Amino acid sequence: MSSLTGTVALVRLALRQGRVRLAVWLYASVGLVVTTAVSFARLYPTIAGRREFATGVADNPAFNALYGHLLAPTSIGAMTMWRIGVNGAALTGLLSVLLVVRYTRAEEETGRLELLGSGVVGRRAPLTAALLVALVANLVIGVLLAAGMIGLGTGVPGSAALGLAFVTTGWLFGAVAAVTAQLTETARAANGLAIGVLGFSVVLRGAGDSGGGLPWLSWLSPAAWPEELHAYAGERWWVLGLPLVGTAVLLASAYSLVARRDLGAGLLPVRPGPAQAAPSLRSPLALAWRLQRGVLMGWTVAFLLFGAIFGSLAAGIGDLLRSSSQLMDAINRLGGGQRALVDAFIAAVMGILAAGAAAYALQAALRLRTEETDLRAEPLLATAVTRTRWAWSHTVFAMFGSAVILAAGGLAAGVAHGLRTHDATQVLRLLGAALVQLPAVWVVAGIAVALFGMLPRQVVACWGFLVGFLLLGQLGPVLQLSQWVMDLSPFTHVPRVPGGAFTMTPLIGLAAAAAVLTAAGFAGFRRRDAGV
Repeated sequence: MSSLTGTVALVRLALRQGRVRLAVWLYASVGLVVTTAVSFARLYPTIAGRREFATGVADNPAFNALYGHLLAPTSIGAMTMWRIGVNGAALTGLLSVLLVVRYTRAEEETGRLELLGSGVVGRRAPLTAALLVALVANLVIGVLLAAGMIGLGTGVPGSAALGLAFVTTGWLFGAVAAVTAQLTETARAANGLAIGVLGFSVVLRGAGDSGGGLPWLSWLSPAAWPEELHAYAGERWWVLGLPLVGTAVLLASAYSLVARRDLGAGLLPVRPGPAQAAPSLRSPLALAWRLQRGVLMGWTVAFLLFGAIFGSLAAGIGDLLRSSSQLMDAINRLGGGQRALVDAFIAAVMGILAAGAAAYALQAALRLRTEETDLRAEPLLATAVTRTRWAWSHTVFAMFGSAVILAAGGLAAGVAHGLRTHDATQVLRLLGAALVQLPAVWVVAGIAVALFGMLPRQVVACWGFLVGFLLLGQLGPVLQLSQWVMDLSPFTHVPRVPGGAFTMTPLIGLAAAAAVLTAAGFAGFRRRDAGV
């Protein structure tokens, strides 16, 4: 029997299981890029307007760190690549990481891969199937992106380069995940290592593009290679060789490693735990802390770094006032209409923090479903532990863990901005601006808990809700959507601070909605069968 026997059947099974999740990612990736191009075409219909916009962002370190360099100021395609292309390609890399780990290490961890392996399935078939699914998903995204941009009249070479930037970045980080899946024994650890590599690449790209005198850092970051391709600005096709060579080397390593380990084991040694559990693990909340603490600490560190970087860059935004009135209007749209450009930029950064905190909240809340489907919840529920007490033990991390990471990001941004402006009051000001996002994050977490309790098999749809909310926030004002459509997103109701008017009424309403959703989820979980 060949080591690749059964690959086709495993690919079909993976596509069947992940069809909804893949459809959401495809819609979000393609829709975000194409609608961004449409919005730029509406905002800047003239060459003069685009030049004025480019003048403001060309040498500003804050915008360069956020989005990279705008290489062709008169091209709608280049503006789109600047605004969403680099970070969008990184998100495609995240999709590949989740796909590859989901169909390799996660299947081993649950024991399903061992069951499949007892049939006519080769040793390398699961890894090959996962990589093929990621490859096809990225190819579809790239083709649809290129076709959409060509349809908007942005040019064939540049559109092809944009699509290939997404495809090759996705392949590269899928190969990274293939390696981490061989090194660790758990899917969480494999995801953590691969996403850590992705996050470090994004931070390295931002540092290289920020104008700190170290532009060569960008060449060391795979997240910067889509920018170096120069889509719509005299394409440098040879840059595609960097991710392709990296992918080939990583895949060769992954295939070599998969043959050197036992099924279910990782190559990195695992430290054995104590023979007896500590007294601190005698409650469901203590067990949840043991399971959730690694993820929470990782997100906290990431928010500290993000807040510190963009807090230190915020002071430079004021220089744009002298260069581009249209840019000021665009940033005010992002930040919610504040008159002060610096405050608008900070408010936009706080919106990014809120999106990240919502993603963490979903990850923490979905741990409930993971524990249930992996049959680790039933032994606990067979004891004196009630369903509500067990469900609350993980929900508390979705709710209050998101508060911790938002506070970390706001505090780091406040300290960095305060040091740049020599104003100590910025610490509490930016900390408050971060924490004001919390009720909207709780609503997103409440949706996940409600789906877990009442529609457990559709709980993954909570990610679709988050993507929809973020799309409304980013593109709703630009596309001039009706206010009732904008109001469907909880983030629309958050006061845009600093700089805007602060009122408690919408925050109380959001917190009440989150409480109702969470209570409905708990009630549904009490009434349904476990494991369905």
